[in-house]
Amino acid sequence: MRHRVYGKHLGRDIDQRQALFKTLVRSLFLHGTIQTSETKAKAIKGLVDKIINSAKKKNTQDKLVRVILPKLGDRTSGFTSIVRIGPRQGDQTTMVKMSLIGAEVHKK
Repeated sequence: MRHRVYGKHLGRDIDQRQALFKTLVRSLFLHGTIQTSETKAKAIKGLVDKIINSAKKKNTQDKLVRVILPKLGDRTSGFTSIVRIGPRQGDQTTMVKMSLIGAEVHKK
């Protein structure tokens, strides 16, 4: 039974999971978009919303406040979009492109 089990474990212990989430969120804020598995994208979506909402209270880092917040307007949630891009070739995992709403995509 799944009583009192919260969130996705992703086959990792708590330290590895927190490091993964931190890296994914940092990449999303730096680049505006990331390509990852659908499960990982859904796992960090709530975390990204929570960070942006706390940034609106003016207590977070400089780039988030100066660059990203003005583009989001009066939104209270739904700051990210997740678009499926097909299965990964090696193991057929569903891959998605997660991006911030209103963020500019930097091409390499």
